[in-house]
Amino acid sequence: MSTTQAKTYDVAVIGAGIVGSAIARKLSGYNLTVAIVDAREDVGEGTSKANTAILHTGFDAKPGTLESRMVHEGFHLLSDYAKATGIPVEHTGAILVAWDQEQIDALPALKEKAEKNGYAKTEIITAEDVYAVLPNLGEGVLGGLSVPDESIICTWTTNLALATDAVQRGAEVLLRRRVTDIERTDGVTQLLTSIDRISARWVINAAGLGGDTIDTLFGYDRFHLTPRRGELLVYDKQARPLVDKIVLPVPTALGKGVLVSPTIYGNVMLGPTAEDLNDREATGTSESGFAFLRGKGERLMPALLDEEITATYAGLRAASDYPDYLIEVDTEQEYVLVGGIRSTGLTSGIAVAEYVYSLLKESGAIELVERTDLPEPPQMPNIGEAFLRPYQDAARIAADAAYGKIVCFCERVTAGEIRDTFATPIPPTTIEGLRRRTRAHNGRCQGFFCGAEVKEMLDTKGKSAGCAHAASHTLSGVKK
Repeated sequence: MSTTQAKTYDVAVIGAGIVGSAIARKLSGYNLTVAIVDAREDVGEGTSKANTAILHTGFDAKPGTLESRMVHEGFHLLSDYAKATGIPVEHTGAILVAWDQEQIDALPALKEKAEKNGYAKTEIITAEDVYAVLPNLGEGVLGGLSVPDESIICTWTTNLALATDAVQRGAEVLLRRRVTDIERTDGVTQLLTSIDRISARWVINAAGLGGDTIDTLFGYDRFHLTPRRGELLVYDKQARPLVDKIVLPVPTALGKGVLVSPTIYGNVMLGPTAEDLNDREATGTSESGFAFLRGKGERLMPALLDEEITATYAGLRAASDYPDYLIEVDTEQEYVLVGGIRSTGLTSGIAVAEYVYSLLKESGAIELVERTDLPEPPQMPNIGEAFLRPYQDAARIAADAAYGKIVCFCERVTAGEIRDTFATPIPPTTIEGLRRRTRAHNGRCQGFFCGAEVKEMLDTKGKSAGCAHAASHTLSGVKK
């Protein structure tokens, strides 16, 4: 088994999800060589790709916890980063809906909790107020709590932006490398992977659902993760007029419960379920999960059930038996655990990276010399429905006809967008990776119409995006 590129990195970050990518981005801003190591074929292919895609204010976190602090800080950090990089965000706001007296009675405590978490904008509202902004909710609403700054965001673009930023700063992404064991000799850790060995002075464990397994390789037994499957139903874009805010349930011990939310891509989402499993690869959907969600949806928003479901998916959340984020530095082994981050890691990722940096700096065990030659952050292509996309941009189409050639009609994805992904620092290698970068295959036909052309463009790395016949596939550039 060879050692990757016969070099020793200063830092190897295990996990190319949002948290791992954010940490790699932060540390690449210093005079350090950084590797991002992941078992999968692309960045963001684990828990980070399949969640409710909500940018949280942290209003309902447990006050005083590290998670509360990280989500509160992360909300502001990610909001600013999204503006700088073009990550699509819609500030829809949310309404936490109470359906019975027990839930109504819980609202004042939730408002107080929000204030303890540093968020003072929540407001208890009447049933009439709720129906005024969400007229399509089912009967029986007794009141609600408004959370005006909850937002929807593109989790795919967030992950890709952070990883791309890290690469532009000099980090290397090492994919398809599942860490199976470690060896530590003379101040260097060898990560034994499914392909090779990777040498690093410091190892940061941001492996998400695999975090506890990696932690045992360093001799620990301090937390245990259970894969909690969350299934979701995605409704067609024609359902979007039914709901323009996030509809939240009153939280329970198992989590935030089933919600109804618009998505950044113009759809409406219902879910997730919360089912604890043993299999950490069980991302398949289930008949029982769909039945459960439809039952919930029938009460939450009956009109939604008349709309067409265009996609279903399931994600696995890392449910930890430790009640908070678990972030600790082991200076003797030069190892950092970033564990139990859960689904709030989408919002908190950049703040977690700042926190890891601060712990390393305080430890004095690693030299952190800030670089003065950092590139500008990447400008990400927009795949959000509420913002200008290439097929709507007449000037862009006039300059390059590939942006007028529609390949995926359901999602209005152009040949130019697909072609461009192969010129990026982290190009796609699979249809799934291409979907997360462009929305191709993400629509109601699920690739039935465009599958062959998209596959050809993937196989040729965008070289089949010729536009001689673009006119037959071109939209006007005017938003419909």
